[in-house]
Amino acid sequence: MMLVQSFQMQSYMQLGKLKNPVSDKIERDLDAAQVSIDILDMLKEKTKNNLDDNESKILEQIISDLKLNYVEESNKPAEKKEETKT
Repeated sequence: MMLVQSFQMQSYMQLGKLKNPVSDKIERDLDAAQVSIDILDMLKEKTKNNLDDNESKILEQIISDLKLNYVEESNKPAEKKEETKT
């Protein structure tokens, strides 16, 4: 479950929902978030019938929450970078 939680936190950072502790900024990278969510989906398929009921429910809930947040973020307009005038 630690691996799953690691991907969950990484996905939330990539979705711009959590501050990146390295850069100390909120960053949004939807392509990277999609990859992380896809990895969790693959992990769910590869561990099918090898997890107990509680682990399966937790994994399913995490994936569902991330997908809903991904859709929400992808429907937002792209953030415009500030242009500097010289």
